[in-house]
Amino acid sequence: MELLLPAILIGGPILIVLLWYIVIYNRFVALKQHMKESWADVDVELKRRYDLIPNLVSTVKGYAKHEQGVFESLAKARSAAQANVGDPARQSSDEQRLVGQLGKLFAVAEAYPDLKADKNFLDLQHELSNTEDRIAASRRFYNGNVRELNTLRESFPSSIVASMSGFQQAGFFEVQDSSHREAPSVHIDV
Repeated sequence: MELLLPAILIGGPILIVLLWYIVIYNRFVALKQHMKESWADVDVELKRRYDLIPNLVSTVKGYAKHEQGVFESLAKARSAAQANVGDPARQSSDEQRLVGQLGKLFAVAEAYPDLKADKNFLDLQHELSNTEDRIAASRRFYNGNVRELNTLRESFPSSIVASMSGFQQAGFFEVQDSSHREAPSVHIDV
């Protein structure tokens, strides 16, 4: 009986610290899984975009055969983005180039009124627009999970568990091109 009180006084705090460590560690694991799941959602939507692009290009090619440079640039950007898997920062950079090339393709389409009225082109354009919205929503969900993991990793005392267990800071999937963040300027000649 005399040894029970010192064992409780010594073992109690150790047990509390051990339980705290386990709870925080499991929270990190759960957040990491949420992050992986949300990145898989982004990846699915990006693949959907990659699948739509060749159909869009072939539709535009029928009208604008002399715009070969635009088609080749878009094909290269699509291949680079599709081949890049893993690191969200690198993926984001490739995706920005791809979106820029898609913008050039739509600029070409603007010059062809028959193409702009083509049902197949309009359907593809609508589908691509929906896909872009889904990519944006998936990216927001992924970035929210990254923010939560990074906050937990940087907050005290959970930062102790992160450093002891090797949990690294995660990267956001964000817009790299500063021109996408600037408000457009509008000039009206009166």
